[in-house]
Amino acid sequence: MNWKTIIEIEKQQDYFKELQKKLVFEYKNYTIYPPRELILNAFKLTPFDKVKVVILGQDCYINPGQAMGLAFSVSKNIAMPPSLQNIFKEIASDIGEKPPMYGDLTGWAKQGILLLNTTLTVREGDSNSHSKLGWETFTDNIVKQISHHKKHVVFILWGNHAKQKRSIIIKTRHGANNYILTAAHPSPFSARNGFFGCKHFSKTNEYLKMVGLEEINWLKTQE
Repeated sequence: MNWKTIIEIEKQQDYFKELQKKLVFEYKNYTIYPPRELILNAFKLTPFDKVKVVILGQDCYINPGQAMGLAFSVSKNIAMPPSLQNIFKEIASDIGEKPPMYGDLTGWAKQGILLLNTTLTVREGDSNSHSKLGWETFTDNIVKQISHHKKHVVFILWGNHAKQKRSIIIKTRHGANNYILTAAHPSPFSARNGFFGCKHFSKTNEYLKMVGLEEINWLKTQE
């Protein structure tokens, strides 16, 4: 199994054809993030056979230059958004070391972390504006494919939109458990309601070590 095959199957579905039509209209009439060529960036950077962690967020950053097709990530030359600052604060608290102070998470993607939002595009300045276009069906099916075909995957679900995916994750597959972690979204509006103190970074590595997989170097953000 690979992303090319999985995504090609989705593209043949009626819902995705409708989604594509809506996206043509949106990109023509509004400023949409990320750029078209980066919408599926997460899949390009993290091959299906390398996925061992899925971090699931909500939708893309809504300000110019931020969204790069990787959940929570921004280019190195872009100021770090508050949600990512909170993620780094939790890493420092959890593992006792501070990550580099830039927000490009390509290094995580290259280690097997699929950085996925539930919705892959957004209008400038308008959070959740594309939440009803059809992306949820697409990301549901992506999560189902990972859950069905792989084992020993850590699913990290941050925020209510991500938590809704919990019911479609097969916890046990082929005698091996997938590991599900949930917490509040790291946004400044909710981080103190259950994100801070979640220790998802150390818990992820404890699980990966237990099943004989290489642990994540959370300090290696940029490749």
